[in-house]
Amino acid sequence: MANENPLFLSASPYQRDVLALPVTDLDRASNWYCEHFEMTETKRTDDTVILERNRIQIGFALHTGGDPSQDGAAIRVRHLQALQNEFEARGFKVSDSRTEERDGKTLQVFFVVAPDQLCYYFYEPIE
Repeated sequence: MANENPLFLSASPYQRDVLALPVTDLDRASNWYCEHFEMTETKRTDDTVILERNRIQIGFALHTGGDPSQDGAAIRVRHLQALQNEFEARGFKVSDSRTEERDGKTLQVFFVVAPDQLCYYFYEPIE
């Protein structure tokens, strides 16, 4: 997608750091997110990797414990339905979209659980 009409607008972590989400294999994580979320790897160290889409970054850090299913990110998007269609066209399942009330705002949302068990909450405010 062109940067003048980005789909990803912001990312916030569930736990501590959206640039250090826990994974056990950096190569596998980078490859999956680049293929399925259409991200690009922008930085790598021995134990971290940073990916980007539409100037929005998420990152992964090697971990030796904890429960990745309790972590992930909330990603605000533009054109939620277009993003859901894009993901499904790549052959992976997303939850059915639904409407939620949060902090006095109405949001259209869907979830993706990645193979590393991290959960992503994609949302778009309904104006």
